[in-house]
Formats: sequence, C-alpha cells, structure tokens
Amino acid sequence: MEHTLSAENGFQLGLFAPNASSGLAITKVPERWSGAWDENVALARLADRLGIDFLLPVGRWIGWPGTSFHEDVLETITWAAGLLAATERIRVFATVHSALIPPMVAAKQLATLDRIGGGRAGLNIVAGWYQAEYEAFGLDLPGSPEQRYGHAQEWWDLVRTLWASEAPFDHDGTYFPQLRGLHTSPRPVHGTMPVINAAVSPAGRGFATRNADYLLTAAFDPRRGAALVDSVREAAAREGGRDIGVLSNAYVVCRPTHAEAEEFLRYYAQENADWDGVDTVMSGQGINPQSFTQEQIDMFRPRFAAGHGGHPLVGTPDEIADTLVAFAESGVSGIALSFVDYLGELEYFASEVVPRLEKAGIRGRSQGS
Repeated sequence: MEHTLSAENGFQLGLFAPNASSGLAITKVPERWSGAWDENVALARLADRLGIDFLLPVGRWIGWPGTSFHEDVLETITWAAGLLAATERIRVFATVHSALIPPMVAAKQLATLDRIGGGRAGLNIVAGWYQAEYEAFGLDLPGSPEQRYGHAQEWWDLVRTLWASEAPFDHDGTYFPQLRGLHTSPRPVHGTMPVINAAVSPAGRGFATRNADYLLTAAFDPRRGAALVDSVREAAAREGGRDIGVLSNAYVVCRPTHAEAEEFLRYYAQENADWDGVDTVMSGQGINPQSFTQEQIDMFRPRFAAGHGGHPLVGTPDEIADTLVAFAESGVSGIALSFVDYLGELEYFASEVVPRLEKAGIRGRSQGS
C-alpha cells in the first residue's frame, strides 16, 4: 500500500494541535497560540498555499485542572469540516474517540466530512486514556489497553463495514451487541480514508499495525526512529503483509541564528513555562513517580513545557532541515509540527526549511514554492 497523505511531496509535514489553545506549548507567554476559529482558518489557508501536507487536531473534551493549557479546544469533526471547506489541497484529519461516538454516527459524520473535502479527510482513532474524560461522559475507563483497543477494533470494523456494505446488516459483538439494520450513505469518496493511530502500549501498536496507515509515536531522535520504523514495519508485515508508515511529532523554534532560537526557547519554555500545567499533564498521562524515576521525570519536564514531549527542532533553518533529513533517512514518513504561534512562525519555516528539504531530495516541490 502506498501512503497517500500527499504522495507527490515525499516526506510529510503536518501541523499538530492547532485546534487547541496553546497548541502543544505549555507556557504562559502572551503570544502563545489562541486556537481561535478565525486564526485556524487563516492558518489552514496559509498551510494549504505553502504546500503543508496535513492538519492533525487533538481530541479533548475537558481541560486540564489548574492550568490554561488546552482551556479552549475546537471539536475536531466540525473543525475539520470547516477547514476542508475553506481549503483546496491539504488533508485534514478528525480525531475521534471510538468510545464516545457510536459507529453509525461516526461513519456518517466522517463520510460527510470527506465529501465536503472532495476526498481529503483523514481519521485519527483514539481508543481512550484520560480517565477524567470518561467520567465526564458517565463511562468507566477500561482498566487495560487490551480492553480499550478491543473496543476500538470492533468500532473500526463496524465503521469500515458500514462504508463497504451495500445492504443493511446486523451485528452482535462483545462491545456493540444487538445492533440491527445497520446501513449508511453516502460513503467516503474513495471508500475509505487514511487512518492514523497514536499508540505506545503493545496493544496499541498491535491495533495500529492491523488497521492504520500511519502510527503516530514519539521518535526521540533519528537513530531511535530507524529502530522504531523497522519494528513497526516488521509487525505490520506479520499482519497479512500490511505496510504502514511512521509519523512522529516535534516542536519548532526556527530562527536565523541558533542563539536566537535558544533565547526564544528559554523565554517561553523555561522562564514562562506553566510548570503546574506541565506537572498536571504529565501526571494525567501516567508520567509520575509510580512509573518513572525522578531523573526521568526531570528530563521530560522541559520537553513537555516546550512541546508536550515532542522532539525539539530548535535552531537555524540549516540545523532543522538536517534533522528532518535524518528522520527521513531513518524511514520516518513525516513529522507533525507544533509552534508557539503557528500563524506567526509557519511562513518563515516554510520559506527557509522546506526548500532545503526539497534540495536534499526528501520532498517534491510544494505548491507554495
């Protein structure tokens, strides 16, 4: 299978979490991303013009207590619908919690989304991990990843079958019993759409290798990225010869000089970091003294302040391009990027870094070049 987020561009570049206030930077600086709708529209149109390949939102139903981080988060399906209607080329993903939206509803919503975008919609499946969100829906978070991904598997099987079946059908499963007369129309433009799954646990990786086109996971550096890509592709090959790409995420501070980039990083992610927010988010994601050493926690905290634990792309255009080329050479398919101020920083990144990637041969010439 060929990965087709934007096949002509080669190494994929996307924007991660622009639907959320603060993006992925857990900071108090006034110039942090607002996540407002009008800014999202302006960003999507700019990214579309510059040849960025995809937009990937975070799915969040409630905020983090005691912090303004992700205080305002636009719902992802309606967000994607608006942005697909406002753009021409870029792919826009919807992040969907499989435990919270029934398969019949999701199948109809996603197909409608894809029709709005003329075949440019994508799906990021989230099996669930945040206890407080389940409680807000009156649900119990299943105790094991195997249960959460078992539910997600049955959910995705139903969505795919709804898209493929010409006739109504019944379903009586483990997580979705006694469903009768299932049928939906219209279907996605091409029958389905690209699927991303972010996973860390063995159960999550198994789900991704069985179902996703791309696994989104942390590749902490290009060397580790190569080993990760090999292990994921070997696992996917065992799942009936499937092929799967690997996406990672990174936060960007791109400036004309390295000193300027380091100065801005220090300003927003050290001097003005929301440290209470950092600790709340890390604890909510299970990074706590019960699971990690204090040394590991101390190592994670600055990266969470800077970009929710993503890989640092901090420096000059040459330095950042070199790192992205190294990721591409390791086999990583692309990077989902975040900025402190997406709209204020993207054009400089695109004008300075992307041509270097094109010259290195890892990307084709973009629409905005």
